[in-house]
Amino acid sequence: MIEQPTMPDEKIEEKEAAFIEDVEVNLSDYRIEDFVSLIIFWVLGVVVFAQFFSRYVLNDSIAWTEEIARYFLIAVAFAGAPIAVRKNTHIHVEFFYRFINRPLARVLSTLVDLIRIVFFSYASWISFKIIKIMKSQYMTAVNVPMSVIYWLVFAGFVLMTFRAMQVFIRHWRQGYSSLNHTPDLKALN
Repeated sequence: MIEQPTMPDEKIEEKEAAFIEDVEVNLSDYRIEDFVSLIIFWVLGVVVFAQFFSRYVLNDSIAWTEEIARYFLIAVAFAGAPIAVRKNTHIHVEFFYRFINRPLARVLSTLVDLIRIVFFSYASWISFKIIKIMKSQYMTAVNVPMSVIYWLVFAGFVLMTFRAMQVFIRHWRQGYSSLNHTPDLKALN
């Protein structure tokens, strides 16, 4: 049998202390959509657990859990998407920006920011129009109008539009965006 090397207790305590020092939570980095997403996510987790427990442990599935879990998944996606917009972490193509000159990269990244604002604004308008249509449609398992889900979608798109405008203003003021990575030295002076 091969013995595993062990670490002295002092080393373990040093590593634990260093890890605890590195983990620092700054609540000022979080916004309302972060907390709403967290709450919706945990409610989704409870509903899915209730579905699992009732189906596999009690052998009698709760009827409404599958449909409600689907709607909470939609809600968590549209509550979390503004986080990605705010942090500018949605998928984008950076490859071509490495091969074009800085002024053109600046124009293209500004155009991308503007197109994103227009897209989210249009999606907000479309989702608002759908709310009116879905007032008369009800969920299958629960007697709740489907317009409730579309209100969540609408709120998500409105918040994405607002966050996209903030990102546009931030990129405009700093003189560069995450697409063209390196700041313009003239803009920083």
